[in-house]
Amino acid sequence: MKKITIAFLLLSLCCINLHAQNKIDKLNMTYGEELPDDKQKIVKIIGETNDKIYALAIAGKNDFFLKIFESKTMGIISSNPIIIPKLDDKEVDFEDIFLLKDNLYAIGSVFNRKEKTFNLVGASISDKGVLSEKTTLLFNSVVAKKSERGMFYFKLSPDEGALLIMHTSLFSKEDAVQYEVKLFDDKLNVLFANAEKVKFDDSKKDYEFTISDFEVNFQDDVFLVINESYRDSKKKEQIEKFQIHAFKNTNGYKKEVVDIDIKGKEIINCKMISTSKNTLKIVGFYSSVRDNGKGNKELKGVYNATIDLASNTSKEVMFDEFDYETKVKLIGERRAKKGKDVKPLYNITTIIEKEDGGLIVLSEMQFVYVGQSSGIGPLAFTPVTYTKNEIIVTSLKPDGSLDWSNVLPKEQVASVVTMSLAFGIGGGNGSFNVGASLAIPLVDLGKGPEYLGAIPIYKDGKLNLIFNDNVKNKGITDIEKIKALGNYNNAVPSLFIFDEKGVITRKDPEEVIKNELVLRPGVYYRKNENEFILYSSRKKQDKLGRLFLEK
Repeated sequence: MKKITIAFLLLSLCCINLHAQNKIDKLNMTYGEELPDDKQKIVKIIGETNDKIYALAIAGKNDFFLKIFESKTMGIISSNPIIIPKLDDKEVDFEDIFLLKDNLYAIGSVFNRKEKTFNLVGASISDKGVLSEKTTLLFNSVVAKKSERGMFYFKLSPDEGALLIMHTSLFSKEDAVQYEVKLFDDKLNVLFANAEKVKFDDSKKDYEFTISDFEVNFQDDVFLVINESYRDSKKKEQIEKFQIHAFKNTNGYKKEVVDIDIKGKEIINCKMISTSKNTLKIVGFYSSVRDNGKGNKELKGVYNATIDLASNTSKEVMFDEFDYETKVKLIGERRAKKGKDVKPLYNITTIIEKEDGGLIVLSEMQFVYVGQSSGIGPLAFTPVTYTKNEIIVTSLKPDGSLDWSNVLPKEQVASVVTMSLAFGIGGGNGSFNVGASLAIPLVDLGKGPEYLGAIPIYKDGKLNLIFNDNVKNKGITDIEKIKALGNYNNAVPSLFIFDEKGVITRKDPEEVIKNELVLRPGVYYRKNENEFILYSSRKKQDKLGRLFLEK
């Protein structure tokens, strides 16, 4: 009883000076004081430590700021511009910012045309938000040319104490792709590094080489998923070379290769998650294959491969075809009755490990429409429309077989005008690509796309999904009857709860509050399974807040 009382007091102290803004079922959203109208829109909540919340904000076309807030009141402490020191007298382009334990770093990149290198540097930031004048060289990658310099990809370790970075680039004249991965500790010391240049033969039919995903687990082990596929026209077969490249801490990061046997199916995409059972779970969508070996490209269902990391063995891959009820919701009853498959517009956004060792996989319909540019050269403006619609919720048993599936109905669109076409959806060229979900560029956030999507919360066998919805959809769960979000400034929070059997319960606010703050699901930070830090707004009124899931 004493521990419970202490925990309650700590929670109460944390919420001092915060007022309740919303309560939907067991979800409570509380907000701090109004933020100053400084034209700086928060695009990332970096983390919280030492009673301070750190956030990244953007103002104007491409000016980034580090904002620091007091944890208790969520009031602003400081806001400082992020200008990374030059490297070899060259301007450094800001990439991202990370909090590793108690250490804050700004990361930037610069291309050296003379040496044909693509460099990545890190600069430490003091607890007052001041950047160091010194930088640490993280990558010095030799590339073929500027147009094939590739991209950098980042992932934090589960304890947020290490940073995994991958760089990929194409060498088209050599028919090769180079990938380099490095793991850095909280002082930006290199714990592990590996670089490879892989030859490929894109003269083969329907050839594709994909670095599907990369991951670091709680033991600081590093994993990559490599998928090489083509059609053997003579044998009339679809060939899938599906491998895990594992680099384990306990094995001195020596490269280990695990083959996953796939026959008669075409792999569309892939994501992985390290589990508490010392396994690696690989999930994604697959397609059927025609008699001539050509893949149909449309989504037949979800597959699940399980790698035992102790023995480096792969168990039988499970293929779970979409059931009729799910297909009706996705493509309509008429097409479902004809046996049609689902369009390949769904990206895996979240994988959750369940208490029984199974998984919940969230796959959202996502696509980008790029309009015709107006203007000349670097001053050209391009209209871009982001769409994030329904989410397929798939629950898998521990062996990878289907437990249940359902669909979260929503329809969301946001349009921006941008000067940047570096969308970060994935890297690649022709037959080579790096798989990734839709990643909206930082320069486009703050303009509307961050209102799209949903925040997943999993607790006690139940999945909660909260998102912005049209007020006219109150109480509606039928995907055929929902109305599009429309103006996100007039959105209301809606909550869908999926129980252990996948049955949906919808919860809406009892009454719509005038001038209510609107969630930005694209900008949040997950502290633990019960608490999230939010960023919400109403026109010029912005606030940080906390979302709590009651027990």
